[in-house]
Amino acid sequence: MAIPSEMKALLLVGDGYTRTPSGFALEAMEPYLEPGDISVPAPGPTQVLIKVSLASINPSDIAFIKGQYGQPRVKGQPAGFEGVGTVVAGGDGPYPKSLVGKRVAFATGVTNWGSWADYAVAEAVVCIPLLDTVRDEDGAAMIVNPLTALAMFDIVKEAGEKAFIMTAGASQLCKLIAGLAKEEGYRPIATVRRDEQIPLLKEIGAAHVLNEKAADFKAALREVIKAEQPRIFLDAVTGPLASTIFDAMPKRSRWIIYGRLDGEATVIREPGQLIFQHKHVEGFWLSEWMRQFRDKRGPAILEAQKRFSDGRWSTDVTAVVPLAEAMAKVPAELAKPNGKVFIKP
Repeated sequence: MAIPSEMKALLLVGDGYTRTPSGFALEAMEPYLEPGDISVPAPGPTQVLIKVSLASINPSDIAFIKGQYGQPRVKGQPAGFEGVGTVVAGGDGPYPKSLVGKRVAFATGVTNWGSWADYAVAEAVVCIPLLDTVRDEDGAAMIVNPLTALAMFDIVKEAGEKAFIMTAGASQLCKLIAGLAKEEGYRPIATVRRDEQIPLLKEIGAAHVLNEKAADFKAALREVIKAEQPRIFLDAVTGPLASTIFDAMPKRSRWIIYGRLDGEATVIREPGQLIFQHKHVEGFWLSEWMRQFRDKRGPAILEAQKRFSDGRWSTDVTAVVPLAEAMAKVPAELAKPNGKVFIKP
């Protein structure tokens, strides 16, 4: 495949971190990105160059382009953390060279050559050669959500408690976790924002689904927690919702924060619970998990591919937006509930 000298990409407008946080919804692309032409990068010794087929959009991407993620922006570089494509060039090492010609799921990490472009650069070690039975839509969303789902469900299992709580229950990630839980007899308690999301989540595997907007939410929450005694809380939202849930949970509960969809202040309502009830608050970041638990990474990758191949898992797709139309169309597509939005170069 002939590699051109230039490519089209969605380029970061901001640099570093923002001083004025603006929430975690994407109201428009223009303040944060601009379309442009940029030179196709050359991969470093341990990297590969990928012709992007499809790139996913995750909440972490939105936080990043707004300067609200734990990684600084580099002005003028392409955005996008994750995608699927074909490796067209590799660095000098034997492993990067061995990936040339293969279709891979990839994460761009800290390369600053993101997936919302014709070509992306990724470290070879974080590329996943894909089985032919894995769809591009599943491959483009193979790393962030599926590996997080397997890693966090492993935390639930290690805790030894059958019941656990998840916020943002209608998200792709929580649907994957609910499916895992159903297979192994666990009892997820999920919160959602719309009544119409409740039947689907119960069908997938949730034992209880509570609408956080309902007038009786707090009473229903306390009733469910009293009955189920969940001690693991997987939280993508934070803010007042998470504060309410953690306050109602029993002794020795762990609040594991992996996202911040609500920009409101997150309050520990009764700090004494941390002392006398042995409650804990902690964070989860997939990049850190992959570095810390290298022995679990390979089995998790294989398990995710098997699940997508045999139909136990499937990525719900809201829209596939051409790269040339992304500036105009992505915000409206992201505002729709329940599925993922992809960018197609």
